[in-house]
Amino acid sequence: MRLNRLAVTDYRNLSAAVLEPAPQLTVLCGANGQGKTNLLEAVWLLTGGKSFRGAKDAELIRRGADFAVLEAAFEAGDRPQEIRLTVGAKGTQRPGRTVRLNGADRGRAASIAGTFTAVAFDPNHLSLVKGGPEGRRHFLDAALCQLYPGYLATYRRYVRALQQKNALLRHSSGGTERPWAEKCALLEVLNNELALQGEAIQQRRRAYLAK
Repeated sequence: MRLNRLAVTDYRNLSAAVLEPAPQLTVLCGANGQGKTNLLEAVWLLTGGKSFRGAKDAELIRRGADFAVLEAAFEAGDRPQEIRLTVGAKGTQRPGRTVRLNGADRGRAASIAGTFTAVAFDPNHLSLVKGGPEGRRHFLDAALCQLYPGYLATYRRYVRALQQKNALLRHSSGGTERPWAEKCALLEVLNNELALQGEAIQQRRRAYLAK
């Protein structure tokens, strides 16, 4: 995997910038606040649309602009490819993070997970050692989304089932409660879904950790 060129427009504090990495090593240097980390974050977004800093869409778009645009040319297995990733503000014609791969519309940016892969390390990653297990699970999931394109869909199904189960168990103070038998039946369906998707997630995590 090799990034040959990246052009960003209206991305964070960068109105326009182009990065053409050197064949071996590229060092970004400059004053504080110039956008060095922002440019590295833009590279990471090409992996599937998520920021390693946990940023929301509005934070990625330059103030006063409706869209942020990232255009990249890269090689994967000696095959040249191109990604155009757009982050649209709320209220625009196409909000959120959408992507085109080699000219073809692929919809949401998450659809290209595994197409472009990268590794990011920043000081906050020290929390992998010192912090709680939630951060370590998030780190594993971010890696697995790149390695296995279907992992993200499995993870989302698990989260959706978990949210539905929590909502079912939560007592509704302002609405009509479901009959007990109906709750039990729905709970069994959701538990089965959680077990199915949860085991698929655990298998991927165990295999990744073994490697």
